[in-house]
Amino acid sequence: MSDRIPAPSLDEVIERRFSRRDLMRGSLAVALTAGIGPRAASAATAAAFDFPELAAGIDEHLHVAEGYAAQPLLRWGDPLFADAPAFDPRRQNAAAQERQFGYNNDFVGFIPLDAAGQRGLLVVNHEYTNAELMFPGLNAVDRKGVIAALSPDQVAVEMAAHGGSVVEIVREAEGWRPVVGSLYTRRITATTPIDLTGPAAGHPRLVTEADPSGRRVLGMINNCSGGVTPWGTWLSGEENINYYFAGALPDAHPEAGNAKAMGMGSLQYAWSRFHPRFDLAQVPNEANRFGWVVEIDPFDPASAPKKRTALGRFKHEGAAGARALDGRYVVYLGDDERFQHVYRFVSDGRVQPERGGNADLLDSGTLSVARFAPDGTGRWLPLVHGRDKLNAENGFASQADVLIETRRAAKLMGATPMDRPEDIEANPRTGRVYVMLTNNGKRTAAQEEPANPRGPNAFGHVIEIAPDGTDHGAETFRWEVLVRCGDPSKPEVRASFSALTTENGWFGMPDNCAFDGRGRLWIATDGNNRRATGRADGIWAVETEGPRRGTARHFLRVPVGAEMCGPCFTPDDETFFVAVQHPGEPDEEGALGSYEMPSTRWPDFSPDLPPRPSVVAVTRKGGGRIA
Repeated sequence: MSDRIPAPSLDEVIERRFSRRDLMRGSLAVALTAGIGPRAASAATAAAFDFPELAAGIDEHLHVAEGYAAQPLLRWGDPLFADAPAFDPRRQNAAAQERQFGYNNDFVGFIPLDAAGQRGLLVVNHEYTNAELMFPGLNAVDRKGVIAALSPDQVAVEMAAHGGSVVEIVREAEGWRPVVGSLYTRRITATTPIDLTGPAAGHPRLVTEADPSGRRVLGMINNCSGGVTPWGTWLSGEENINYYFAGALPDAHPEAGNAKAMGMGSLQYAWSRFHPRFDLAQVPNEANRFGWVVEIDPFDPASAPKKRTALGRFKHEGAAGARALDGRYVVYLGDDERFQHVYRFVSDGRVQPERGGNADLLDSGTLSVARFAPDGTGRWLPLVHGRDKLNAENGFASQADVLIETRRAAKLMGATPMDRPEDIEANPRTGRVYVMLTNNGKRTAAQEEPANPRGPNAFGHVIEIAPDGTDHGAETFRWEVLVRCGDPSKPEVRASFSALTTENGWFGMPDNCAFDGRGRLWIATDGNNRRATGRADGIWAVETEGPRRGTARHFLRVPVGAEMCGPCFTPDDETFFVAVQHPGEPDEEGALGSYEMPSTRWPDFSPDLPPRPSVVAVTRKGGGRIA
């Protein structure tokens, strides 16, 4: 049979994929039905990926498919500057940490410095810190205990371990190594001066006593995923900023509703004990200065990073981009929280061939939010002041208000509430866009709808978007669910991997993703742990074309307690960079973990060293392209 869906309606496809739950166990629908866009016709089409599948499981080590090597390249605490001290976990201080690789590496981007791609800049987000795994002797049994136990010096180390790193790396015969002391080397922390730019910059809601201009903020925090632009800058998205702010605002305060919408009151850090700017009651506007996409020039360590307010304020998971057919730049954005939304920013200007011509390209453009219709079509709804309900009557006096309260604007416009939108990436070969939806345990069966077809959604799903006319700047698109994640052998899970997916190939909780040079999709997971799935987080290769569409294959798994982040390829596809985040966390429900008793001491396995988040370079033994 043909593997192409008859146009135009997707209703029957949705019915076939999502209703025969118990009969088909959710897997044959993807194998026998096709999706948006062209498909290969031959059932004998070979697999897109060629590697021995890794067995799923969980232990204290990192595992990769047979025939591949995984080399820890950068570990928390590794010296980056010529004058940086060696890592000493029992004598940490902020001055040392500012010269060393930061904690919990998430997004990883590679920017080549030579034509062969054997030398380049690695740009890395440092999302957050696990103080209980970093510092000896805290003796805390819960998060409140950790907050109470931390000293001012330890909080200063945490702040220095946040932000990001720019590291020059070079590939030699024995593998990749960092170029310590390179002129490009840079650490950005929670105290680095950063410019606020774009429509919200200078607005009174961004003004504080320390910054009466409303245009200069100290630091970036909780930077999760991101992107690299065609002009060689690094986009870094601030995500769960609410964890850092203590205090509460009275209901009558003008920022009370805004603070509630961003989840303030979920304190996870002790910073406000020593830094009043992180106390809402003392500096209520400080929170408005976080939750943005930050643009950083890795070629100029002296340049100020810029928070580009035109891209909106919410819990940014990523900021990957593509070009519209007319040359404008498009950034896809996910708001990583239950029932939040998928966004797209389209610049007013076009990408210029000269690097400097794009310096402020992201300060002017249109931010839109997605509405996914049940018939498999969708529309981008512009979040522009004065349109529809985005007016003074509803509390939006200017475009700055729309951007500061992007979540409220999106809901007023009728955007589709999604199941934790995380990374969103465009396939450079096909132009189709893939949305990672991690899970949503709060969605009920009554709230099921085609774009979020399970309630509760314990394991997440992946949506594929095809922009109309293959134009990322188009106002409309078509969409469908590529896979519903989870164990397809359990009918109650209602998973929908291809029937060709093995018992090792299925996964849950898709988070980050990447495309290699051949346009093949690789997915990293977060939460795919023993409690949820009986297996560790890792990397899975997922087929998106032809009869094998929806087939997943296991390539790499992380140590116990860790999350898989940062998948990124070199241009020749011969190195696959991944980020292992928070190894050593406990694998038991509600447990805290500690420096003295981590669940693993990866990657050093020394009794004198704690577990260390690390960026890992994966290569094929004997050389050659990955998979």
